[in-house]
Amino acid sequence: MRFKLSSLKFLTVLFLVAVLFVDVAQAARIKDLANIKGVRNNQLIGFGLVIGLQGTGDRATNVFFSIQAVVNMLRKLGVTVPEARIQQLQFKNVATVLVTADLPPFSKQGDRLDVLVSSLANATSMQGGTLLMCPLKGPDGEVYAVAQGALSIGGFSVQGAARGVQKNHLTVGRIASGGIVEKEIPSHFNAKTEIFLTMKQTDFTTGERIARAINDLIKDEVARPDDGRTIRVEVPLFYKGNTSAFVTQIEGLTVEPDATAKVIIDERTGTIVMGENVRISRVAVAHGNLFIQIREDPQVSQPELLSSGETVVAPRTRISVEEGQDKLLIIPKGVELGKVVNALNSIGVTPRDLIAILQAIKVAGALHAELEII
Repeated sequence: MRFKLSSLKFLTVLFLVAVLFVDVAQAARIKDLANIKGVRNNQLIGFGLVIGLQGTGDRATNVFFSIQAVVNMLRKLGVTVPEARIQQLQFKNVATVLVTADLPPFSKQGDRLDVLVSSLANATSMQGGTLLMCPLKGPDGEVYAVAQGALSIGGFSVQGAARGVQKNHLTVGRIASGGIVEKEIPSHFNAKTEIFLTMKQTDFTTGERIARAINDLIKDEVARPDDGRTIRVEVPLFYKGNTSAFVTQIEGLTVEPDATAKVIIDERTGTIVMGENVRISRVAVAHGNLFIQIREDPQVSQPELLSSGETVVAPRTRISVEEGQDKLLIIPKGVELGKVVNALNSIGVTPRDLIAILQAIKVAGALHAELEII
């Protein structure tokens, strides 16, 4: 009896923990639901040269700007190439590339960046290459970082006389911490008197809940939604000059996000994803299977030995039709997602069949959700 009672207590506690976990799992932090306007990465790009390749670089005879880039680089290093000799240059160990990187917000001089190096011309592989110093510019044309270093492509290519083996993409490489920040983007974040939270998904209900959570924390009406995506938040007097500390306080608040009922369908893979708010009105669904098999068994008629006849192929087609048992299912009004899935599974619906059924229910006006096909 003690064993049964202990087991019952254990199951009760386990059930309560599961319920509490589900309730917490439905909430999300504000920092996961919204971004702070102006606090974002900035994209950088540059044009550079990768050297040290083993005969897999650009074919200079076909890529004129590869020759120009090498000549300009040599000129900056004090090496002058005669004009008459420029068109005769051949560089099989050099590749022209575009270098891209993301400059994080509040980056300081000397901070390191990861850079991505991509072949621009007709190089076949950048394995073993080294990127020469390359300035990285922002959209305003200013240089914010420089990149240089050995490439890592995470693959290889081995060629034989008849075949070869290749792993990963050989014309794109990465340099971990290969960029250095040279210019900072001015920022006066702590001096802000108000901030704007931009939600990652447009939703008026979620925006109102975020504003309410912030106001409950501060005990004042400092936050209000401007629209379905933006929440304006005034920095309280206590946090004047220390906006970062205020953001730290509010970004950890948990809010239960709301979402539009939506059904996502991928017809290529047969994948269906439905949100918990999907509802279906009372509707009847009939589901049946029809199997048709066509098989060709041609018969060959051979002439007798030493006769003047010809071999004749007589076509023979066999068609078999098998129709499965039809089932009619009535789904009650306002049924939830789990019951819909269980009901459709009970009549043997496959993912492919479910796609057609959901589309038909949507056309009938009984599916109260957005149907998005990707």
